[in-house]
Amino acid sequence: MSAALLIAVIAFVGVAALVGGVAILFHEKSTGKMEDRLDLIASRNGSSAAKEKLVAQTGLLNQPLGETHHFFEQALSHFGNFELLFEQADTSMTFSRFVLVSGVLGLVGLAAGVAVGVNLILAPLLAVVMASLPLLWVMWRRKRRLKQFAVQLPDALEMLARSLRAGQSLAAGFSAIAQETGGPIAVEFGRVFEEQNLGIPLEDSLNDMGERIPNLDLKFFCTAVVLQRQTGGDLAEILDKIGSLIRERFQIWGQVQALTGEGRMSGAVLLGLPVFLFVVVYQMNPDYVMLLFTDPMGKKMLTIAIIMQIIGALVIRKIVNIKV
Repeated sequence: MSAALLIAVIAFVGVAALVGGVAILFHEKSTGKMEDRLDLIASRNGSSAAKEKLVAQTGLLNQPLGETHHFFEQALSHFGNFELLFEQADTSMTFSRFVLVSGVLGLVGLAAGVAVGVNLILAPLLAVVMASLPLLWVMWRRKRRLKQFAVQLPDALEMLARSLRAGQSLAAGFSAIAQETGGPIAVEFGRVFEEQNLGIPLEDSLNDMGERIPNLDLKFFCTAVVLQRQTGGDLAEILDKIGSLIRERFQIWGQVQALTGEGRMSGAVLLGLPVFLFVVVYQMNPDYVMLLFTDPMGKKMLTIAIIMQIIGALVIRKIVNIKV
C-alpha cells in the first residue's frame, strides 16, 4: 500500500469517525426527553393510572436511566457489560463517548506513525496501543476503587456492628457509614440506604451492590444479612467476626507481598531489560537494530522474542501472584 493511499484511507476513516461522533453526541442529547417523562411520572399532578400507562408505553423500567440501546452496545455486548465497568470505575463516561475517544486516539496513533515514517506494519500496532488507552484508564480506575473498597470494608462492618449494639436499625447503620466515611464504601452503602427509602427490598439492594462490587468479603456480608433477616441471630457478632477475618487476611497478604517482593522485582527487571537494551543499541547503531524490521530472519527473531517475553511475563505473574 502506497503512502498516498494510506493517507487517503486515514482521512476517510477520520471524517467518518468525526461524523459518527457528532451523531452520537446529538443522539445522547435526546435522552433529555426520557428525563422529562420521568419528571412527569414523579410529578404530583399525574394520576397513578396515567403513570403506569406511561411507564408501560415507554418501557423505562427495561432501560438504564440516561442511556439508550444503540448500535455499539448491541454490537459489542458480548464482550462484557461496559455500563457496569464504568460504574465500577466511578466514571461518568458513556459507552458512546468511550468508543469515540478510543477511535480518535487510534486514528491519531496511526496518523502519527505514518507521519514520523514508522514501518507500515508497526503503524497499526501503534494505533491499537493508542486506542486501548481509554480501556486501560478505566480498568486502572476500577482496580483502584475496588481495592479502596476492600480496605474500607472492615471499618465499615465494625461501625455497623456498633450501630446495631447501640439499638439502631440496619438502615440507620447504612446511613451512618454513608455520612461518616468517604470513598467508595460511603457511596455504595449510601446507595443501599437510599434504595431502602424508596421501598426497594433489602435483599435486592444487597444483591445489586454485590454485582457492582465483586468482592468476596462483601458477598459474605450480604449473605449474613439476608440469612439473619430470615432465621434471626446476633448480626453484630457476625459482622465483628467477618471484620476480624478480613483484617487477618490482609495481614497474611502483606506477609506474602513481602516474601514475593524479590521475585516481582526480578520479573520487572527481566521484562524491562530487553526493551532498555533495544533503545540503547538503537541510539548507538540504528542500522544494526533495524535489521530486525527489514531482514526476513530478523522479523522472525523479533516475533519469537516478543512471544517469549509475553509467555515469560505470564509465567512470572503466575508464580508471584499468590491468592490469599
